[in-house]
Amino acid sequence: MTTAIYTLTSQLHDAAAVDAATQEFLGGLGIEYQLMNGDFKDYGGHDLELIYVRTGGTEGIFKNELPRLLKYSKQPFYLLTSGKSNSLAASMEILSYLRQQGLKGEILHGSNEYIKQRINTLQRVGKAMRELNRCRLGVIGEPSDWLISSQAKYRTIQDILGVEIVNIDMDELLMLIDRIPADIVSDLLEKAPNNSIRKSLMGAERIYEALKLIVEGYDLQGFTIRCFDLLSAVKNTGCIALAKFNAQGIVAGCEGDIPAMLSMKIAQAICGKTGFQANPARINPETGEMLFAHCTIPFDMVDRYELDTHFESGIGVGIRGFMKPGPVTIFKVSGGLGRHFAEEGMLVECQGKPDLCRTQQIIQLNDKEAARYFLTKPIGNHHIIMPGHHKAVLDEIL
Repeated sequence: MTTAIYTLTSQLHDAAAVDAATQEFLGGLGIEYQLMNGDFKDYGGHDLELIYVRTGGTEGIFKNELPRLLKYSKQPFYLLTSGKSNSLAASMEILSYLRQQGLKGEILHGSNEYIKQRINTLQRVGKAMRELNRCRLGVIGEPSDWLISSQAKYRTIQDILGVEIVNIDMDELLMLIDRIPADIVSDLLEKAPNNSIRKSLMGAERIYEALKLIVEGYDLQGFTIRCFDLLSAVKNTGCIALAKFNAQGIVAGCEGDIPAMLSMKIAQAICGKTGFQANPARINPETGEMLFAHCTIPFDMVDRYELDTHFESGIGVGIRGFMKPGPVTIFKVSGGLGRHFAEEGMLVECQGKPDLCRTQQIIQLNDKEAARYFLTKPIGNHHIIMPGHHKAVLDEIL
């Protein structure tokens, strides 16, 4: 991650003294950065850009530079200040001016530890935004009929995150599946518990190979598929294929759920893993304990896994994955980016009961009151479970 620091300095101040104060201040933050001084020609090309207001009397300098900075659409503007030489006062005047122009900004000021933590968060946000801005996601088939609230505003998503979403006809995938040899061998045969699963793995591998052609042909970094159509069309499921793609860094979601797919891509940009798309199966609003379940999970998220049938249909191949207990973040963004939910908790245990989708996770929310969100104002049913604590960064990016 790269952080560039651009400086604003009044000529009225002693240059040597200002440079010495700069070295002391920035050195105390303990961060890696590139010092660009007052040259803004490369502004917009880094994960994070900070404008270090070193002295007072710099308000007019910033105002003159602003039209050039806006060409890069780099918002918000982050004003770093030590507070010396009237720099905080100048930063406040600049921020007030930005807000008058309808622009966003923030002053980074306080203890060295506070500023460092804030910079670390903003670095992660900047890196994620740059990744999202180069992203193309596919919707294979339409969202499943029961996802009546899980629509998406394609134009809004592209305008805000730079993510392009393209529609792909389900018939195109079915045609490609038909072209894959029926005797293709799966690399998961040794995991099959019986002959029925072993036979279904060959069909699951055909689905994976056909989806690979879709991903390559449309230059996708992720997709969601109306997977239940596969049950009737090819008598199999996409669970294995999605687990493989997600482990390979290609976001792959279920049921044509576009907001869930977008949430998975944002999760991947933030923490490097696509996350587990699941829906709540049980909630205890008094304790904040929840049970999530689904029939697939990225292979790189689990310590071990077992193969079973797809739960609802009893056919094909589903995955019972067991993640290591530990901290997790539950996340979901709405299809118009107007709302999001992010809450941290602990994965207590994974279970494998026969009356639920195959991968089952019991999670204890850190804030038990957050469980009421699922019962009063949920963003659809699917949510994304990510390992680690990421609420602060997710709240920031959205």
